[in-house]
Amino acid sequence: MSDFARARLNMVDNQIRPHSVTDWRIIDAMRLVPREVFMDEAQQSLAYLDQDIDLDGKGDYRHVILNPTVTARLLQEADIARGDRVLIVGGATGYIAALVAKLGASVVTTVDDPALAERTRATLGALGLGDIAVRVAENVDGAPSDGPFDVIILNGATEVEPVKLYDQLKMGGRLVGVFATSRPQRATVVTRSQGDFGARVLFDTSVPMLPGMQRAPAFVF
Repeated sequence: MSDFARARLNMVDNQIRPHSVTDWRIIDAMRLVPREVFMDEAQQSLAYLDQDIDLDGKGDYRHVILNPTVTARLLQEADIARGDRVLIVGGATGYIAALVAKLGASVVTTVDDPALAERTRATLGALGLGDIAVRVAENVDGAPSDGPFDVIILNGATEVEPVKLYDQLKMGGRLVGVFATSRPQRATVVTRSQGDFGARVLFDTSVPMLPGMQRAPAFVF
């Protein structure tokens, strides 16, 4: 067993399962998908620590791989079924997209940079993962031409209500993400029903903001 494979098992046993992640499909996906390939070689020693990875290495966390515990808990709350159509917003190099594909879903993942999109396509292609489309789009816009979606997952926090994304949900569809509309940040699931959206708080956490989903600065006299 390689060092990375051993670290991946330790991540599942010591970080994921103790945090009430009981869906064996998610546990198996996180055992199988090599998190290290989604980051630069210089960062790979950090791959299985329970921390967010700043892929740009500039300290601004514009493109990020969320920490494993939050990732697993969001996936469990998303309740993804085989054959669901899933949108990952701000999916960076594709780690969450790969996990969702392992759950048998059809995946669209967005990034806000064309060069990063090419890197993401190459990484996912090298893993032999099929039904994943990578789109270049601003995080706030989603991928309306690919919708509607059964599930939308935010790969980062939002300070604003993502109304454009809500409109891309099917009836009964769920948006799962971390809302920073108050403090502390709260992981939340928003479900679309006929003519309405219902929100349920899941747990308190703290993750980096998705670019473009910050609240507009207040005017100061």
